[in-house]
Amino acid sequence: MSKKTLPNYIPALTGVRALAAYLVFVSHFYYVFGESIPQSVQRFFREFHIGVTIFFVLSGFLIAFRYFDNFSLDKDWFKQYLKNRVARIYPMYFLLTICAFVVAYFTHDQEVNGGSEHPVGIFLMNISFVRGFFNDYKFSGIAQGWSLTVEECFYFSAPLMFFAAKKWGRFYLQPVLITGFGFILVLIFRNVNWYGFFGNFTFMMLNTFLGRCFEFFAGIMLALFVKKNGFNRANRVPFTYIGFFLIFFCIWLMSVTPVLPGDTFGQQNPLGIITNNYLLAAAITLFFYGLLTETSVLKKVLANPFVELLGKSSYIFYLIHLGFMYNLLHGGLNSLNEWIFGLYDRWGVDWISPFQSDQVNLVLVFILLNAISILLFKNIEEPLNHYIRRSDFLIKSKSRPAEILN
Repeated sequence: MSKKTLPNYIPALTGVRALAAYLVFVSHFYYVFGESIPQSVQRFFREFHIGVTIFFVLSGFLIAFRYFDNFSLDKDWFKQYLKNRVARIYPMYFLLTICAFVVAYFTHDQEVNGGSEHPVGIFLMNISFVRGFFNDYKFSGIAQGWSLTVEECFYFSAPLMFFAAKKWGRFYLQPVLITGFGFILVLIFRNVNWYGFFGNFTFMMLNTFLGRCFEFFAGIMLALFVKKNGFNRANRVPFTYIGFFLIFFCIWLMSVTPVLPGDTFGQQNPLGIITNNYLLAAAITLFFYGLLTETSVLKKVLANPFVELLGKSSYIFYLIHLGFMYNLLHGGLNSLNEWIFGLYDRWGVDWISPFQSDQVNLVLVFILLNAISILLFKNIEEPLNHYIRRSDFLIKSKSRPAEILN
């Protein structure tokens, strides 16, 4: 298969986004089921944060697949590239971050401010993504948005990484050098009390691009491999299901890895870091390779138009599933439950409220979050994305070179 026949859009990979976002959702709310599930199962669900790793590997694949052959350090190309990245990521993040700080102002939610007495400064750190470099503030604003700092670092670095790979080769050395630079920063700043700026090795390895760059490189190497060899292959090895099994095997490994004092996840153990950042990335790469080169039931499910829509709206779901939107919906259901019990008291009956079960409410909130995500995607995110791409932001639309339209 020639390079020209490779599709630029793969529906199943869009469906994977929904899977990744839902895994993160489970990792944040597994506790709702409490003692109804064994402790070992709770530990297993707690490590479902691996949805973030899926996002990172996928980003590496997509950026390399779309841009590696035609990238340039030309000023116009770079402007168009940044324009596309801004159109995709920034509008909804900016709007939802404003909402988070406005709600925090009226509800006096100090978690959004990261405990700081300077909310304006924390807001500026959030909308500029720099909060992700500081351990003390990484969970401020939209807490799960820390991963966007990692993503943005990759977006800015990718053209330089591609240039270095084409000019000097030895692509495999890049993640070693990048993570090595992260270790140097920690050695320099770990004894400097600057709000946790590269303050320890665990933070660097789990919450910064310098520590997590291998996940992006895994996706990049997959993109380069399929660009060279195409989506067809002679063997029938079921990489989709092998990779899928290995993903959950890595989750199990982290769930049985000892949680160190003061930590929450097996992922934070050095063995957990190796499993999450390296072994898991390899498993996800196998899974993606299967989706690209096989026709499986799982691929058909992920490519289903409705699942594809969930995947397109999953970025918003990821941003709102934890924080003010979840609190609003959860609080609304609790208020509705109290109102219903008030009605029962006036009627003199002892009935069950449909909203008295935390587990049922979590399912309802999950459904509502998806519905809101789809509405926001269709009416705000997608129109803004298209508007920015057609606008003269950064570079005039009419002057875009043909090879950088995607």
